[in-house]
Amino acid sequence: MSETQVIKSVPPPAKAKEVVVKTLGVKKIYRMGDEEVHALRGVDMEIYKGEYLSIMGPSGSGKSTLFNMVGGLDKPSEGKVFISGNDVSQLDSQQLAWLRCHKIGYIFQTYNILEVMTALENVILPMVFAGIKTKDAEEKGHALLKMVGLEGRAGHRPVELSGGQQQRVAIARALANGPDIILADEPTANLDTKTGGEIIDLMEKLKYEREVTVISATHDHKMLKKSDRIVWIRDGRIDRIELAENLNIQEGSIGGDAH
Repeated sequence: MSETQVIKSVPPPAKAKEVVVKTLGVKKIYRMGDEEVHALRGVDMEIYKGEYLSIMGPSGSGKSTLFNMVGGLDKPSEGKVFISGNDVSQLDSQQLAWLRCHKIGYIFQTYNILEVMTALENVILPMVFAGIKTKDAEEKGHALLKMVGLEGRAGHRPVELSGGQQQRVAIARALANGPDIILADEPTANLDTKTGGEIIDLMEKLKYEREVTVISATHDHKMLKKSDRIVWIRDGRIDRIELAENLNIQEGSIGGDAH
């Protein structure tokens, strides 16, 4: 088998033709003493504007490494990653920081909001880093909190919020600088079923209303059902890419698949 896996071509969703993330022959090698660990073995893929893409794979498959690559959190050992037309490998630390601040919003499994700050202060933090005036940032922050259903909670600190409310704060923060891409790492893993469903619905709403590209690493079948495409990673390669509408996704299983 060649280093670059050949996979069945899957067309972009009908309303998502502009490429926002592209990888070309991406490899990632970690060196541990004299040993080399090949996390990615040549990955080619395109992710389109306004689509909801889910990445799946077992532990050690390279899923997290690929997720970090398409989010600009890591650089490849070989190959290229383009984010909003920018070749990540050619960016210096300042340019990469600008890209992460303005083009990508991050949502994590553990929320990663600051406990010493209020909900509003957490949301406006990226705007402060972007140089937006405090008054303008606060006005936009209140609007974002209202959008995620947290109107009236602006002055509450994380300890005064439920897990679902904290994740809503994280989503509002991710949208602070109007990103093209939302990178969501197991965003429902620490939530109960009902709250997780609400978070998934909120992310789907962002896709349709703001044409935000949502890229998630997940095993949540409810999230998979909302996806446009699902990417399976195995042994550092793309095993397959499927349109979610062609699969029979049920709680705990994915059926209707010829593979």
